[in-house]
Amino acid sequence: MNSTRIFRKTLTDFAIGRRKLHVTANVSSFYERDRRSGYKIVYDRPPPEQHLSLVSRLCEGSRQFKEEFGIWLEEMREIFRMDPTIIYRSNEVDVVWRFNKDPKSLDQWVTTCDSDYEEGYSTAKLELSSTGTGIFSGTLSTRLPKDGRIKSAGFCNITTIPKQRSFRREVRHDWTPYTHLVLRVRGDGRCYALSISTRGIFDLMWNDVYHYVLHTRGGPYWQYVRIPFSKFVFSSKGRLQDDQVPIMLHEVANFGITLSDDVSGHFKLEIDYIGLENDEYHDEEFAYESYNLAGVRF
Repeated sequence: MNSTRIFRKTLTDFAIGRRKLHVTANVSSFYERDRRSGYKIVYDRPPPEQHLSLVSRLCEGSRQFKEEFGIWLEEMREIFRMDPTIIYRSNEVDVVWRFNKDPKSLDQWVTTCDSDYEEGYSTAKLELSSTGTGIFSGTLSTRLPKDGRIKSAGFCNITTIPKQRSFRREVRHDWTPYTHLVLRVRGDGRCYALSISTRGIFDLMWNDVYHYVLHTRGGPYWQYVRIPFSKFVFSSKGRLQDDQVPIMLHEVANFGITLSDDVSGHFKLEIDYIGLENDEYHDEEFAYESYNLAGVRF
């Protein structure tokens, strides 16, 4: 119990303490106009076909249809092959995201920081190293813009792009058979926040995120991190919720890593891979207490 309380206090100080991770304003209604609560999507760029002629647009559309139709045919072949159920071996890591020397491995990630929203002066980038690992680096700045609107600044983030099937159909990751999140990283001594988003079909759940603090060690050695999903805490719009619930592992939409430790300066996190593991001896469903508004313990 003591370790649980210490961890909750650490995560609270990190997420809603001095730094205040949340960047969304309180709303007085349940209805959300868009999935980002009014924030622009910085990684969406005007499509290049916007500047093409009508004939060129038709050709581009035909080319995209041919590619997407080929992907759809491959999906149908997988269904009709009727492969046997996948066997998840205990203590064996299934890699979900791995960086390699192919630049296309960076296309699965989006990099953002407060300067992208004109709310600070931090900079961040994600690039490949000479050995094929991913390097998340930049400069964190807590300097506030002089507009009288921003009360706190200083965050950098990388997030995975939602998984898609043919014809740009968005689907969710199903991590139900797994119990642990596994990372192989090499840090700089800073504390990073790991985030798992589980967007539901209702607008009330669009900003549901589960967090866990990743404490990195400085130095030249790699760090093997193994985190149970039962240790992640539930938040909405960056605010920890009194009514804590376990992760809906069949509805995982995105995975992200955020730096927001309120310490200005350079940072560097080297990532080899991010994977999943099934531990048959791990039987903990959820590590934290949960209370409703009436104070009744669940």
